[in-house]
Amino acid sequence: MGQTDNNTSAPQQAPISPFARNGRLRRVLRFAGMTLILAVALFFAGFLHFADSVSVLMPPTNPKADAIVVLTGGYQRIDQAVELLRRGSGRRLLISGAHPDTSPAQIRKMTQSTSDLFACCVDIGYQALDTIGNANEIAHWIHDRGYQSVLVVTNNYHMQRSLLELRRIDRSTRFIAYPVVNSDLKAMEWYADPNVLRTLLSEYGKTLYAIARDFVGWGASDGLRRGAAVINAQN
Repeated sequence: MGQTDNNTSAPQQAPISPFARNGRLRRVLRFAGMTLILAVALFFAGFLHFADSVSVLMPPTNPKADAIVVLTGGYQRIDQAVELLRRGSGRRLLISGAHPDTSPAQIRKMTQSTSDLFACCVDIGYQALDTIGNANEIAHWIHDRGYQSVLVVTNNYHMQRSLLELRRIDRSTRFIAYPVVNSDLKAMEWYADPNVLRTLLSEYGKTLYAIARDFVGWGASDGLRRGAAVINAQN
């Protein structure tokens, strides 16, 4: 009987390709693909929830507060805010984020208001550059006058982010939403209108960014224009 050759080794297996069915790269790519699909699904599920919440926002009946603020971005917002002031829903109105080239007289004529109403009860803020700036400008105005409750007038799709920024800066004031409804989203196929869909998607993205910034603690500019101020509308 012959002896076994001790130098003879067992045949070696070929290295497993990273692209094999159970290869590491294939597992990583599979996990990344599933994660991406889940992230996209969560994004659109959140967007549908956001659009639904916007569609049901309606202004309160007979609102009452110490003061009124309106975030500029459309004349309809200012019209509604001035009408609330006329009705006595608040004692004073701040128009936040007006363009420096817009005079108080132009705003008064646009809203068809009397000079007496603007002289006694309307302030115009020229500092805010964006929604964060609106929140800072409004907060300063509120605390300078000691108001406890404030009606917030802006478009329905913009309301959630506006309140988020306001409440981040000012946790002591009670902010009451007064959404301006340009179009009834419940009565229309908004997803088939490119302009409405674009607006909602843009605002949803900005709202997610604001939430993430608050959660992570990212810093942000104060959104204020230097050299501007809040002025009484009689000037």
